[in-house]
Amino acid sequence: MAMGADGVWCGSVWLTTAEAETTPTVKAEAETTPTVKEKMLAAGPRQTVRSRSRTGKPTRQLHSAWTDAWSGEGAPDHLPMPLQGLLSRPVRDMIDKLAAGGHEGEKQLAMYYVGQAVGLMNSEQSVRSVVYDFMEDYAAAVERLNRTMI
Repeated sequence: MAMGADGVWCGSVWLTTAEAETTPTVKAEAETTPTVKEKMLAAGPRQTVRSRSRTGKPTRQLHSAWTDAWSGEGAPDHLPMPLQGLLSRPVRDMIDKLAAGGHEGEKQLAMYYVGQAVGLMNSEQSVRSVVYDFMEDYAAAVERLNRTMI
């Protein structure tokens, strides 16, 4: 804020919160399956890739066997949006369902959108805790800035 920012993009941080989790058979308002959440919590910032494999448009995603298969030699071309999503969605839903059931091969394929900040997401937190962390970090930064102004 001291440098003129009005806000920050922080979409990925919410994906590993307790409130973000869903099961593959219940697609309520939640975003993240248990398998993907586990992979995100273990991932570092270099375990993301830009891929068109989900939607047809480049998006940053968790690196997986799925993204490797779509970028490997001999892989088919991606379809334009929305056709790629229509093609891949039923398959991805089945991957999520089988991964939740413990299928190891499907766990390797499971992925979701996430930014490089995934490397900072090391433990599951509640949304409340994430917001409080933001508030504490902001207050600490303001205090540091005030000390430099004196």
